[in-house]
Formats: sequence, C-alpha cells, structure tokens
Amino acid sequence: MARTRALMTETERARIAGEEDVEDRKVYQAISEVRNRINDELVDDVETLEEHHPGLLEELRDVVCKDHDEHD
Repeated sequence: MARTRALMTETERARIAGEEDVEDRKVYQAISEVRNRINDELVDDVETLEEHHPGLLEELRDVVCKDHDEHD
C-alpha cells in the first residue's frame, strides 16, 4: 500500500531534516508550508474530530503528545 502524508510530504521531511542538499530558501519554504498546515488545516481537523469523533482526537493527542525518546 502506498504511503500518504500526514503533516509533511517526504520532500518537506527530508528538507527540514537536512537530508537534501538544497538552497536555504527551499528549506524555509518547506517550514512555511508545514507551519501553514499546522495553523490552518490542522486546527480545522481538530475541531471536526472534537465535535464528531472524540476517540480519533484522543488517538491524535496520544501520538502528538507521547514521549518520542523511545524512537532515538
């Protein structure tokens, strides 16, 4: 099954992580795109989940708020 993106595209993830040798402006552009998704689309998604499917919202919170040290 093909992967879909959550918050970042594979390209944005690579640029932000410094895995691509690209101009600084492309890194800043990737950061800006992700920031816009966080402040716009993600807010709308959270509001929709809060109203219509609080269980999914809790799953999202669990992923976002968990301690990520286990992945290091």
